[in-house]
Amino acid sequence: MSNTVRRDGDQDAKLSPATAQSSDLSSRAASATGRAGALRFSKWQIAMAIVIAAASDALCAFVVFAPPVVWGVDVLTAVLLFAVLGWHWLLLPGLALEAIPGLGVIPFWLLVVGAILVWGTARPKFK
Repeated sequence: MSNTVRRDGDQDAKLSPATAQSSDLSSRAASATGRAGALRFSKWQIAMAIVIAAASDALCAFVVFAPPVVWGVDVLTAVLLFAVLGWHWLLLPGLALEAIPGLGVIPFWLLVVGAILVWGTARPKFK
């Protein structure tokens, strides 16, 4: 284990073995609990988002030959997911992909919800 830690991008600082070990343990704990700063959703939100996405994908797979109906279902799905999960930028590319005729048979809504639940959302990092 290295006793040198990189801080502030360019400054090296020597750490005692005890400090280095506690730092290593805290980073392991953060990785075990998921991404640092990851979004937390209640079980109800997760269940509702998955049900909404699955129902939308299943319905759109059967009405793929009626694009106006598919677009209406997709807009309603996006509104419902925004209501359940809050504002997430990842929902917008999902809506755009679902609007392309013929791609409705791919379960994009389930993929988008899964990505939000696993990775969170794209957020700018302000300093």
